[in-house]
Amino acid sequence: FWLKPYWCKEVSPQRSQIIHLQMANVPVSDLSKEQQDELLCTYAALVLHDDGADVTAQGMANLIKAAGCSVEAYWPMLMTKMINNVGMDALIKMGGGGG
Repeated sequence: FWLKPYWCKEVSPQRSQIIHLQMANVPVSDLSKEQQDELLCTYAALVLHDDGADVTAQGMANLIKAAGCSVEAYWPMLMTKMINNVGMDALIKMGGGGG
């Protein structure tokens, strides 16, 4: 499941070695339930968007359930409302700043 690993391994195309990337500053297990639910919905929305599917509350809920997880029922609806108001591409660009 895509939330459980704290470290990801990725092969660098420039080098023939494996590099370790930290997904977040803290392990998912250290996040509050609300933070985990938000992260699950964010990943579900990104998966749906990347697949070219409509990002809907039901689609997010189905994907989260298929991953063996659950979120409070309001999270997919809240995220979908934000995505519809702001736009998925705009939200993705907002998170692309350096830092």
